[in-house]
Amino acid sequence: MKFKADEIASVIQKEIEHFEGKIETSEVGHVLEVGDGIARCYGLSSAMAGEMVEFSNGTTGVVFNLEENSVGVIILGDYLEIAEGDEVKTTSELLSVPVGPEMIGRVVDPLGNPLDGQGPIVTSERRPVETPAPGVAERQPVTEPLQTGIKAIDAMTPIGRGQRELIIGDRKTGKTTIALDAIINQKGKDVICVYVGCGQRGSTVAGVIETLREHDALDYTIIVASSASDPAPLQYFAPYAGAAMAEYFMYSGKHTLIVYDDLTKQAQAYRQLSLLMRRPPGREAYPGDVFYCHSRLLERAAKLNNELGAGSMTALPIIETLEGEVSAYIPTNVISITDGQIYLEPDLFFAGVRPAINVGISVSRVGGNAQTKAMKSVAGSLRLDLAAFRELEAFAQLGTDLDKATQGQLDRGYRMVEILKQNQYSPMDVVDQVVALYAGTKGYFDSVPIPEVLRVEQEMLAFIRDEKSEIWNAIESDKAIKPETEDMLKAALKEFKERIAS
Repeated sequence: MKFKADEIASVIQKEIEHFEGKIETSEVGHVLEVGDGIARCYGLSSAMAGEMVEFSNGTTGVVFNLEENSVGVIILGDYLEIAEGDEVKTTSELLSVPVGPEMIGRVVDPLGNPLDGQGPIVTSERRPVETPAPGVAERQPVTEPLQTGIKAIDAMTPIGRGQRELIIGDRKTGKTTIALDAIINQKGKDVICVYVGCGQRGSTVAGVIETLREHDALDYTIIVASSASDPAPLQYFAPYAGAAMAEYFMYSGKHTLIVYDDLTKQAQAYRQLSLLMRRPPGREAYPGDVFYCHSRLLERAAKLNNELGAGSMTALPIIETLEGEVSAYIPTNVISITDGQIYLEPDLFFAGVRPAINVGISVSRVGGNAQTKAMKSVAGSLRLDLAAFRELEAFAQLGTDLDKATQGQLDRGYRMVEILKQNQYSPMDVVDQVVALYAGTKGYFDSVPIPEVLRVEQEMLAFIRDEKSEIWNAIESDKAIKPETEDMLKAALKEFKERIAS
């Protein structure tokens, strides 16, 4: 092997140019005990809460407990390779994840390592997993709609950019489906989406990835996956890592949507870690600060003011209830943090009403501020009408004879319930939603047999789009139904009604 003098000289020259006369110091301690994802270490007297430490085999950990004679560390990796007596050293760094446009379209673990087999992710920036939420002065009110493409949500519990809307319900009632519909509906709307799978089965996460790939939604989505088989520390950090990745885009002036699926599993992982660390248990054995665990996460969702670039981060946390128990500890905690909730009811789901949204309990605390004028005008009375219909329906089950007006109200209610049904992964454009809800509330479907309503609705929307495109375009450009547009719409619906009657 021949040595090239000029190459050696250039390397030496570079080293001299970049030489910095500084000494790196790190405190070294030893592992006292290890097991179940945690380690107790001795000798790290200057370690700080939240600081990263490194074990002798290269595994990283995070300082979780600061005690008088030892430090409790949660291990981010395989704790089975760490033994009692191993060396552990401080790094003087906080836990951070890679962020940037390079992450889009990738599937990563909560530490930012790729899981999709598409090679390493090379990013120029990293961001701490835990950062303070924007203050009140750094925010602005939520006024811009974030369309989910689901009629029942966009009409009655609208979501705005920068809002936190909880999706809550029993298992297998369609919570993840609603979140995925919202992600799929952001196609072409310049919104970066982050899906955090926390404590889900591996097959469920694989199904989510495949669904997003089928609908070309991976082009603007980052997936942070932490499956049920992963250690508890990774499940605990997954939502914070996803929030950090979304925050990068928010502070760059972009709009982001993040889904936490689900925070019940994260709370359980946190409970597991806290009990192993001998932290005192509180209600349902959760540690006392489990509320803070979720509040500091969800407060990071915001609509920033114009000085900071007017970016936004919209959060859709998911909480799983047991037997519809909304008043349990974790559900009540998260309900009190968020700006509204979408409650999915098993009885409706099994009755074929999908999405199975219970209109009575579901609410958006942003309300009409996150709707276009067109949607506000058609959806204004929809919630009250449906609530009145549910009361009448219960009354009608008694078998009493009803007068003509009451029977008419019931018939229209049944048809509105049909109109609000929607197949999964088929979000609708907001103009189509407005036209369908306008036709329903004004009684244009009253003569259509109930099983035929969805088919006729599709035909009607195709008729408006293809043959009366000027109406469609007017509603889209004005974001409202002006009097002249309404007259044209009435004439078009009348023409369509006569056509299907013949």
